[in-house]
Amino acid sequence: QVQLVESGGGLVQAGGSLRLSCEDSRRTFSVNNMGWYRQTPGKQRELVALISSGGSTHYADSVKGRFTISRDNAKNTIYLQMYSLKPEDTALYYCRRDPGGLFDYWGQGTQVTVSS
Repeated sequence: QVQLVESGGGLVQAGGSLRLSCEDSRRTFSVNNMGWYRQTPGKQRELVALISSGGSTHYADSVKGRFTISRDNAKNTIYLQMYSLKPEDTALYYCRRDPGGLFDYWGQGTQVTVSS
């Protein structure tokens, strides 16, 4: 049973933008904190952005001012709007529900590639 489905990844030139989406199949989506993480080969998975059930946000320093996380509880979906993309943003981006909590769950990931 697939619980988190990411979409929106792709290939973009440096300076471009992309919007990632993550749809959660659980009906309790609105009460969960959600997050976006990313990973490149040979490196640990790192936090990109978090959004609480109440809408509070937190960003990694490397993406502040360029990325925006948001949620639409009516659609059980979170988004990651990415602007001014850099080659170092190239990674597999993962959606995560309830980070560190009882319902912690990872999506399968969506690839973002930024060409220079």
